[in-house]
Amino acid sequence: MGVAATALVDLEREIAAPGHGLDRLRLLPVPFVPELRLHLAEDPIVWWARMEARAGHPLPPPYWASVWPGGQALARHLLDHPDLVTGRRVLDLAAGSGVVAVAAALAGAAQVVAADTDPYSVAAVTVNARANGVRIAATDRDLLDDTPAELDLLVAGDVLYDGATAARMLPFLRRAVFAEVDVLVGEPGRGHVPAHGMAVVAEYLVPTTEPTADSPVRRVQVLRPR
Repeated sequence: MGVAATALVDLEREIAAPGHGLDRLRLLPVPFVPELRLHLAEDPIVWWARMEARAGHPLPPPYWASVWPGGQALARHLLDHPDLVTGRRVLDLAAGSGVVAVAAALAGAAQVVAADTDPYSVAAVTVNARANGVRIAATDRDLLDDTPAELDLLVAGDVLYDGATAARMLPFLRRAVFAEVDVLVGEPGRGHVPAHGMAVVAEYLVPTTEPTADSPVRRVQVLRPR
């Protein structure tokens, strides 16, 4: 069984297991996008520790087990402006839980692909698509060295969270723009947005749900690279 298939089996077993506690997954409405429900961890760090102990080896940090502000803002924006996605081919880059991909599918996208290099994220997208009654193709391929093709809209939430990641993400986003792909980025002010070349499309105050949040809300901008 491949890594992605194993991760899906793990998550399906976690979802089906009875009981409650900080180390469990629950199907919850998204605070800023209550039309969606996602399988999220009560406490991602506690869940991660238990899963690593069971696996007997390190696992990637479960970023998919929280719903991050950039993704929430993008999901809200797509649902409130379905003309951005209706009938279009959409890629959700670094998809995490798949919140933006699910919103795109619900807003009427013709095709949605969610990409994340973490196989557990791919599994999370699969179970979250199922929970919301939509179809999403999920892949764990690293796409950042490619040139976007056969795509109308690229959405990416919380992808500029450190310098090294931004250094790979930004050239890919620029290549997408050059290829005449519409690009939207959900950015909660993590400090790695270039000073020029980004237009502000919208701004939202999003409830924070991620671990170690220092404020109950975060100001998130939806940006369009130029």
